[in-house]
Amino acid sequence: MKFSNPIEISWIASLINAELIGNKNDVATGINEIHRVENGDLVFVDHPKYYDTCLQSDASFIIINKAVECPAGKTLLVVAEPFEAYLKIVNHFNPFTPATTLIDPTSTIGEGTYVAPNVYIGHHVSIGNNCIIHPNVTIRENCIIGNNVIIQPGSVIGSDAFYYNTKKDREIWYKKMSSCGRVIIDDEVEIGAGCTIDRGVTHDTIIGKGTKLDNMVHIGHDVVVGKNCLFAAQVAIAGATKVEDGVILWGQVGVSKTLTIGKNAVVLGQSGVSTNLEGGKTYFGYTADEARKKMKELAWIKRIPEMWDRLNSQNQGTRD
Repeated sequence: MKFSNPIEISWIASLINAELIGNKNDVATGINEIHRVENGDLVFVDHPKYYDTCLQSDASFIIINKAVECPAGKTLLVVAEPFEAYLKIVNHFNPFTPATTLIDPTSTIGEGTYVAPNVYIGHHVSIGNNCIIHPNVTIRENCIIGNNVIIQPGSVIGSDAFYYNTKKDREIWYKKMSSCGRVIIDDEVEIGAGCTIDRGVTHDTIIGKGTKLDNMVHIGHDVVVGKNCLFAAQVAIAGATKVEDGVILWGQVGVSKTLTIGKNAVVLGQSGVSTNLEGGKTYFGYTADEARKKMKELAWIKRIPEMWDRLNSQNQGTRD
């Protein structure tokens, strides 16, 4: 999330009651999670395992629960509970605002766009020209929809990320991270019925130009989908994954988090993707591998009973 204006880091320190170490006169331009941080961003860390990752990242400001050596050019904000400090910052700059109408007056709808009855459009949504938004669609706050987009009935754009801070030493193990990112849908995209596209935790979930989603597809937080992709029914993609241009995912493909599927890759139905996939190849199975290789494996597996019977017969003949 980018702040509307740069914020003095000393002011943020006072907001979260933090001790400042390092550059105390700088300004922050946003807050982000570690996968997406940029220069000028705040990030939080509350486990020694991830200290070095955060300290060496592009983030300029690190909210941390221990005073450590501060890298040159960076600022540490030391607090007892970095996650709670993160929540306080996010909720201050992006507070929950209850809706009072089906279509919020702060949102804009382009020329030639049809919005059906019972569509909900939240605060500061932007919808382009010549779109068709079918009944019972929900488009939540700050989302951006391009031109010539079709969204079929019952889809939800911009639901909260399924993203939790986890600690087993407290009564409630999973504490929700407030989502302050957006969903951005480019031109000529089609979204099927009953799809769900989560907003980014602090950055954006992006659906590229010309991409088509079948019914009941789920796109997780901070996923970036390229241009002209095709996803069949019941595809699910976990958070912070990158899907490059021209990728085809057939029905019920499941994709794990924080990986990359290369340009023009094809993943056959009911496959499970748990590692990066090189572009320009066809994949199948769990874990997904090149389809021709996987088919050969299945062919050999089917021959195991025959081979076992032949081996037993040979052993029987030897004993006789």
